[in-house]
Amino acid sequence: MPKLTEIGLMDATAQAELVRTKQVQPAELVEAAIERIERVNPRLNAVVTPMFDEARKAAREPIPRPRDGPFRGVPFLLKDLLAAYAGVPMSWGSRLLRSYVPMRDSELVRRYKRAGLIVLGKTNTPEFGILPTTEPRLFGATRNPWNMERIVGGSSGGSAAAVAAGMVPVAHGNDGGGSIRIPASCCGIFGLKPTRARNPLGPDIGDIMGGLVAEHVLTRSVRDSAALLDATAGPDLGDPYWAPPPARPFAEEVGRDPGRLRIAFTAKAPTGVATDLECVKAVREAANLCADLGHEVEEDFPKIDGEQFSRSFIDIWASGNASMFEVIANLGVKLDTDAIEPLSWALYEKGKKVSGADYLVAVGVLQSMARDVARFMQKFDLLLTPTLAEPPLPLGWFEQPPENPLQALDRAAAFVPFTPIANATGQPAMSVPLYWTSGGLPVGTQFIARFGDEATLFRLAAQLEGARPWRDRRPPTVS
Repeated sequence: MPKLTEIGLMDATAQAELVRTKQVQPAELVEAAIERIERVNPRLNAVVTPMFDEARKAAREPIPRPRDGPFRGVPFLLKDLLAAYAGVPMSWGSRLLRSYVPMRDSELVRRYKRAGLIVLGKTNTPEFGILPTTEPRLFGATRNPWNMERIVGGSSGGSAAAVAAGMVPVAHGNDGGGSIRIPASCCGIFGLKPTRARNPLGPDIGDIMGGLVAEHVLTRSVRDSAALLDATAGPDLGDPYWAPPPARPFAEEVGRDPGRLRIAFTAKAPTGVATDLECVKAVREAANLCADLGHEVEEDFPKIDGEQFSRSFIDIWASGNASMFEVIANLGVKLDTDAIEPLSWALYEKGKKVSGADYLVAVGVLQSMARDVARFMQKFDLLLTPTLAEPPLPLGWFEQPPENPLQALDRAAAFVPFTPIANATGQPAMSVPLYWTSGGLPVGTQFIARFGDEATLFRLAAQLEGARPWRDRRPPTVS
């Protein structure tokens, strides 16, 4: 049997198999992960709320139990945003909510527990998940394990850094404009945003900003992402809508022949911002690899009015931010501007100025664009783009100047012009770690599938993983 230090760097599927065959006990996996977190996290600042006592207790629970699922005993981390764990603080990365403690689990957390995952703690996130970097004033910056002076992306940046550094094999994330795919690209791991409503947001939330937000995980292996989606997918009672059911379990798609796919690709951002040459090179290499694997690849992309798209997307985001603050105030929390970052407050004030009519117009614009993209994709199985317009940026790049904090949002839009499209359309999308710069920075490539078609993404991702393996590639700073 491998040493526990080696086991800790296996993917979740392999760790669960060792538990199932009684080669290792859940408590051993938990202790190995805790040791790794305590050793590595002081340098990265990925885990901000340890739950080690709770994890040790869960690992000792006898069978049968609710946690006796397909991932029994596997260490796991929760992003400190949306997914509530009863009795554990959930700050959303803000000093405003640093004392907030949810009293019940979210449905997604219940499903993680039923799958057998053992939660070791909460991971860092930017305040309210707004920026594509994880540098909240509450907890400080999370550092990239590939280069300590670079960002990990956001908003699921703490989770991405923890997985990349081998603290845990898989960690929770959510994605309202790229927040799973962005940090997956920055940290050199696999990140899939599922189809809209594939995973539940309840019981406290039914819909966020017209369906922009999706929940899932960040992983080192494709098979972990597929199997975890099997464990969590499906509507909750009372959900406003749900994703079409898959033809078979997602785990069965991994290794299945994807056939000859028609793939459209571009490196040109729909908003017109420049794409860094490294990101262009990453896309072209991915397109060539797909062609070598027998797929039909063509340079094309749906026509999108980038300016109108950005304006409508920001109107919806600002409105969502304003409504969130109103909910917080209704809970009896004073909206103390000293406890809120300048950008969050500026978005709140901007959102209050968006009328109900303006909001519905913005929703209509995104829905119209989604129909145009869907029609375009009648000709193609997948769209291939850079995940980001630039490699991981230096820490501090998204400073919020007091005189104009919205400037940070403008900078974010230039960094992430590709990922929000799939949030607007509801389509599943993934960032795949196929490319590293000469300086050792990971650069992800994004594939977007038709609505409801995670199956094609998992089939292709497994094929790419086999052709150009990344699972055992380790960041030099934490090896």
